[in-house]
Amino acid sequence: MKRLIFHIDVNSAFLSWESVRRVGRGEADLRLVPSCIGGSPESRRGVVLAKSIPAKQYNIRTGEPIALALRKCPSLVIAPPDFRLYSRCSKAFKDICRAYAPVVEEFSIDECFLDFTGTSHIYPDPIALAYEIKDRIKSELGFTVNVGIGENKLCAKMASDFEKPDRVHTLFPEEIPEKMWKLPVGDLLFVGGSTAKKLNDFGIKTIGDLALFDENGLKSLLGEKLSAQCHNYANGIDNSPVRAEREEAKSYSNSVTLEDDVKTDDAAHAILLELADSVSRHMRADGARAYSVSVTIRFLDFKNKSHQCQLPSPIDTTKAVYETAKRLLSEMWKNRRPLRLISITLSNLTKDRDAGVQMSLFGEAESLSSERDERLDKTLDKIRGRYGSGIVKRGKVLNSGLNVARKFSGEKDNDR
Repeated sequence: MKRLIFHIDVNSAFLSWESVRRVGRGEADLRLVPSCIGGSPESRRGVVLAKSIPAKQYNIRTGEPIALALRKCPSLVIAPPDFRLYSRCSKAFKDICRAYAPVVEEFSIDECFLDFTGTSHIYPDPIALAYEIKDRIKSELGFTVNVGIGENKLCAKMASDFEKPDRVHTLFPEEIPEKMWKLPVGDLLFVGGSTAKKLNDFGIKTIGDLALFDENGLKSLLGEKLSAQCHNYANGIDNSPVRAEREEAKSYSNSVTLEDDVKTDDAAHAILLELADSVSRHMRADGARAYSVSVTIRFLDFKNKSHQCQLPSPIDTTKAVYETAKRLLSEMWKNRRPLRLISITLSNLTKDRDAGVQMSLFGEAESLSSERDERLDKTLDKIRGRYGSGIVKRGKVLNSGLNVARKFSGEKDNDR
C-alpha cells in the first residue's frame, strides 16, 4: 500500500502568532510591515527569532542581532517573544490536524506530520483535503500554513518548504527530478552547512548531483552512515514511520549565543545558572535524571571546546547541574578567552527513581540540603508552568544584568 503523508508547517510561526493576537486587539498586523520577534527595542539587545515578509526586503535575517537589524531598517517593529502564546497556538492548529488524521506526529512547535495512509475511501482527493485543512486553520485561527504532500516524511517536508506562504505542494516520486533535484544540496533535509560545503567543494552543487553521484565515492567523502542517508534522501527514499507519540528524549540541551563577550567567572556563572535552571526543568518535567553532564563553549574564532563528566548517581536539581557545569567550565576555560556561546547537555538518562540518591556536591551538608533543593525546584517549576518561564529569575541571573539569545531544544521558527 502506498503511503500518504502530509507535513504542515506554520508560516513564520512566532511572528504570525503574535500578529493574530495584535489584530484581535484591534492593533496593526505585524505581517504587513517590517517587523520581527526577539530582543528588546529599548536596549537594542537580543537576536531576530522571526521576521515578516516586508522585513526580508531589508535583508534582515533570522538569528542576527537586533542592533544590526535596526541599522538595516530603523523603522523595524520589534515584539518580544512569548512562549506561552506560542504553546497555545501550536496546540490549536495541531488539534485541527488531529480532527482529520488518524496519526499525527509533532515534529516541532510549529510543524507536524499527518499519516493518511489507507484513508482513500474517506479522503479520495488528497490535494483537496490539504486545502481544506489549510483553509480551516486560516479561517479559525487567523494564521497561515504550508502543506506538503508525499509518500514519506522526507518528501512531505521538502514539499512544504517550497514556495511560501499559504500554499499546498506535492512531491511524489515522479516529481522528484523536476521539483527537488534542481535545488541546492544544502536545501536537502538534515544536510548541514559543513556537509553542504564539503559536497560543494567536491563538485556536488545540487540535490540532483548528490542523487546521481557514485555511492562508493560518497562514502569516501562523508563516511558510510552519513553518505547512505544523504544518498537515500536525495533520491526521495525515507521509510521512517509517523509516530503518534514523540520518541523518548535521549538528552536535554540548552545553549545561549552571547550578545556581549563573556570574560569573567561571574558573568559565565550567571549564564550557566540560567542554562542549568532551564535544562534541568525540562528534564524534570519528563521525570528523568541524568548521569552525564557536558558543557560546550565557543570562542570568538568560532572554535568549540567541550568537557563532560560521568556521575556516580543521577541528578535532576538545578543546583546539582549548575555546580557540576561550573566545575567543568573551570577545568577547560583556563585562559579566559572571550566566549560567544555556552551550552549544557544532560544525557545518559534514567527514569528509575531507585537509581541512586542525589549526588553530593558539598559532602554531608549537601545530603541535608538536597531535599530543600528539590522542594525549591518543584515550587519554581509549578509557578513557571502556570505563569510562564520568565516570571521567576534566580538572584545570580537577575543581578548579572546579562542578556542572552536563548535557544531551547525543540523550539524553532522555520522562516526562510
